Order: sequence, then structure tokens, then C-alpha cells
Amino acid sequence: MHGTHGLRTTVPAHPSHVPGVRALVAEHLALLRLPAHRLDDAVLAAGELFTNALRHGSPERGDTITVGIECGPYELRVSVADRSPALPARRTADGPEESGRGLTIVAALTDDWGVAAADPGTTGKKVWFSMLLRGLR
Repeated sequence: MHGTHGLRTTVPAHPSHVPGVRALVAEHLALLRLPAHRLDDAVLAAGELFTNALRHGSPERGDTITVGIECGPYELRVSVADRSPALPARRTADGPEESGRGLTIVAALTDDWGVAAADPGTTGKKVWFSMLLRGLR
């Protein structure tokens, strides 16, 4: 993205880091002066992707998860990379189930989402979402 502002951080794959990841995304996007509703949606979606990476992508002790944020004049993209090559799948959770809704939430809050290959020299994948910003800033 031309004129992109970005952030990339790698954190231990542990549930105790979920609030910190959400706070980091919120702090970075607040600096970019995103509208409040888009900021809230991005923070929630990033938290869902990080939680999915914890549950399904980095189960080994000592694993890490990398969170990336790229924000250009017209688009925000957040990616979460883990070490598992297993691709995520949207599923429908039954009523009382506490899990299974993460990608449905991401799809509802963002303009697009998908999976990309891991960065060169690493294993696994990146799950990302994007939000169009045209006219919102």
C-alpha cells in the first residue's frame, strides 16, 4: 500500500496476551484517527483472529503469533500469522456453544478477510481482514 503506516509485533501464543493485542491494535489505530466505530470493529476482529490462532494455529509451548497492521489512505489490513498450515474454516456454531463464531464475527465486522501464505522463511499462514476507509477519515 502506498503511503502505508504499519506495525508488526510478535507475541507469545498464550491466552494472557489477548487483552494486550487488542490494546495494541486500539492504540495504533487511534493514532491514525480512525472513526470510533471502525476502530471498535477492527479491535474486535483482531482479537477474534488472535484467539483463533491460539486455539487452532499455535498449540505448542513456546509458539509465537505475529500481528501486523497496515493502514493506507483507503484501506486498513490486519493480519495474524501462526505456525500451523491448517486453513481456517467458517462454521456455524449451535446456540449454546461458546466457540465457533470467530470468523463469522470477522466477516460481519470487516469488508473482506482471507488467508495468505506465511512470510518467506517461516511456516504456517496469515489470516487477515481488511476494511475500506474511503470517506471515513
